[in-house]
Amino acid sequence: MALAVRLAAKGRGHTSPNPMVGAVVVSGRRIVGKGYHRRPGGPHAEVLALRSAGGRAHGATLYVTLEPCHHTSKRTPPCVPAIIESGLRRVVVAIRDPNPLVSGRGISRLRRAGIQVTIGCLREEAERLNEIYCHWMRTGRPFVIMKAAMTLDGKIAAASGESRWITGLVARRHAHRLRSQVDAVMVGIGTVLRDDPQLTVRLGDRRSRAPRLRQPLRVVVDSTLRISPAAHVLSPGASTGPGSGSVVATTARAPRARIERLRAKGVPVVVLPAQHGRVSLRACLTHLGRMGITSLLIEGGSELNASVLRAGLVNRVLFYLAPTLLGGRDAKGVIGGQAPQRLAGALPLTDLRTQRIGRDLLIEGALQPRGN
Repeated sequence: MALAVRLAAKGRGHTSPNPMVGAVVVSGRRIVGKGYHRRPGGPHAEVLALRSAGGRAHGATLYVTLEPCHHTSKRTPPCVPAIIESGLRRVVVAIRDPNPLVSGRGISRLRRAGIQVTIGCLREEAERLNEIYCHWMRTGRPFVIMKAAMTLDGKIAAASGESRWITGLVARRHAHRLRSQVDAVMVGIGTVLRDDPQLTVRLGDRRSRAPRLRQPLRVVVDSTLRISPAAHVLSPGASTGPGSGSVVATTARAPRARIERLRAKGVPVVVLPAQHGRVSLRACLTHLGRMGITSLLIEGGSELNASVLRAGLVNRVLFYLAPTLLGGRDAKGVIGGQAPQRLAGALPLTDLRTQRIGRDLLIEGALQPRGN
C-alpha cells in the first residue's frame, strides 16, 4: 500500500476534480502490476494496474488507495466490473470514497462477487493524500489554503505598500509550484488595485516545464466592482484547469453598467449574497465548489486573510518567513481586521511542519474550519 500511495502522489496537481489514486497488484510476493490516475477522463489507477498485470492478476491481491468506483455517471467506465472480471482474489482498500455515488457501494459489490475486501490499510496516509478531494465531497466547498510571504515579525508590506520582494527567489518558485497544484487562486480588490498581479504560474528559467503546469482559475473578490477591465488578472486564456481564466465575485451593490462592461469583455461576473456589505465568502466558496473547484489558494492582503479566517473557512496555512525584520505600526501585518480581545480568541494550528526554502523558512499548519 505504501507504494500505491507514492504512485497516487504522482498525479498531484493533474487529477482535479478527481482524487489521486494509486494501485498495485501483488501475486504471491511479487508486484505484477501498478498504475496511478493521471488526469480527468483518463484510465483509473485500478484499470492501469490490471492492464499491467494481465493474466497474472488472477488469484492476486489489489492494493488501492481509494475505494473502487461502481457508478457510470462519469467519462470513464467503472472499475469494479474490471476487478471482478480479472479474477482477483482479494482487494485491500485504504479509505472509502466519500463520493455519495460510490461510498461503500463499490466495496459491497466486490464482496457480493466473492472477493475478499479489507479496509483501512494506511488510512491516515491515504486521507492526507486526498484531503482536498474528501473535503470538497463532504462540504461542497474547495479546500482553502491561505498563503503569505512575510518578514520574521509578520509584516507583508512596508508602510508604502511595497512588498516585492520579501522572500527570496527559491521561495517564490516554490509558491508558483503551489499555484500550479491548486484549481483556483483568490485575491481581494485591494491587492488588484495596489499590485495589478497576474496570478499565473511562472517558473523563471524553467520555462521548458511551464506547458506541463496547470494555470489556476483567478478569482477576484470585489464587492462594488472597482476593478479595471484592463487589469492583468483579467487577461484571457490563462487557465488550463477547471473554469475559465478569471471570475469576479461581487454583490448587488455593484453598478449594473460595470457588470455588463466586464461580461461584454468575456469576464464572468458572479453576483453573490453580501455579508456586512461585502461578498459572502461562504457563498463564494459554495459557488466555486459547484464549478468543480476543489482547492483554493488565498493570496490576498491582510483584510482578505482576516475575512476568510473570521468566516472559519481556512483549512491550511502556509507562511513563508524571510529572515528580516520590518517593524513599525504602519507596516502591513499578515492578518488585518479587528483583533480578539483575549488570547482565547487566537486560532490554534495543528499538524505543524517547517522546512527551509532557500534562505527563507516555510511554516505550514492545519486549521479546523467551522460550520458546514
